[in-house]
Amino acid sequence: MLKTSLPSSRPSPPGRYYWRAQVLAWTLYGLFNLIIFRVFVPANGHTPAWVFGAMSGIIAASSLGASHVLRQLLWRGNWLARPPLALLGRLLLANAALSVGCVLVIGLVARLVLPRSIAGQGPPGWGEQLGYALNISILLSLWAAAYVGWHYLQRSRRAEIEKWRLTAAVREAELNTLRAQLNPHFLFNGLNNIRGLVSEDPARARQALAHLAELLRYVMQHSATPLVPLAQELEIVADYLALEALQLEDRLRYSLDVDPAARAAPLPPLTVQLLVENAIKHGVAPRPAGGFVALTAQLDAAGWLCLTVRSTGRYAPEQAVAGSGLGLRGLRERLTQAFGPVAEFRLENEPAAADAVLATLRLPVLAFAPPGQALSPATHPAAHSPIYSFTP
Repeated sequence: MLKTSLPSSRPSPPGRYYWRAQVLAWTLYGLFNLIIFRVFVPANGHTPAWVFGAMSGIIAASSLGASHVLRQLLWRGNWLARPPLALLGRLLLANAALSVGCVLVIGLVARLVLPRSIAGQGPPGWGEQLGYALNISILLSLWAAAYVGWHYLQRSRRAEIEKWRLTAAVREAELNTLRAQLNPHFLFNGLNNIRGLVSEDPARARQALAHLAELLRYVMQHSATPLVPLAQELEIVADYLALEALQLEDRLRYSLDVDPAARAAPLPPLTVQLLVENAIKHGVAPRPAGGFVALTAQLDAAGWLCLTVRSTGRYAPEQAVAGSGLGLRGLRERLTQAFGPVAEFRLENEPAAADAVLATLRLPVLAFAPPGQALSPATHPAAHSPIYSFTP
């Protein structure tokens, strides 16, 4: 079950960066007040110079305390989870109350700290006290705007990170589902075919086991890899076709025609294998006479990879919709994840042939190599000739 985190009603303990920012900001405000006092209230015999520093410190300390109380109210009252208008109303009321409280605290501390000759001169008038309260209220409003804005920014960043984390988890689950489906299919079909060869043709059985081992190793190692070179994908396609030929024998005819310039083009793993498997499963295997699978790959004039799988059969979109279609849907999703909306994939009946289906891929060639893999010619025999074509 997925859980979303909401702001807690219990205040989180402030960190050292919070206190550093608080002390720095209100110390600067205290220094600003000290400069104002020195400039506009010159020292005289009745008001020693140190009094200005004391008053600046008292004002800065009381303002720091008021801002911290405001932070506690934000968290204890769970205000940050409320709608903007409700939050604004609470902040305005809290600022007004805290500003009046600051003025009272400053007056009380001044009487306790300052000399009697200064503290006993009488309190300021109501107009001056209201001006002090308004000044502190403006400062607290600026502080609240900065704090709430920072909080919303952090929450937005956390939500974005959580979104990408969930997206990655979904993609990983999709790949794991695909891998869980592919492994049993490869394993059981391959083992059933090999079992019949053990007593009849041990040499072919050993060769088939080698193909199956390579195929399973590739699936386990690369099904969760974002991209692999086309050359590596062709290796697994060759192994897969060799295993299918054990079962279908003369009913399966296939050819691979690949331009060497296209071998380094990256694409999601098991992409070509899925197209070939789909062609054999729905076009070749159901027919008593079998059929053909022809794969071609080259770079077009724009430098994009153009890959086609032409096979015997007829494509019926209504039947594809009625069926699960999980493999092709997963292929489209993986292509979109890897290349975005520019990836092109089409599955259609070939216009020039009465009994042929054409699957076409057109992908941009990304200029990078997957981690731990070099986009270099593969070591599989099928990848060495500049343009190769073979049949079983």
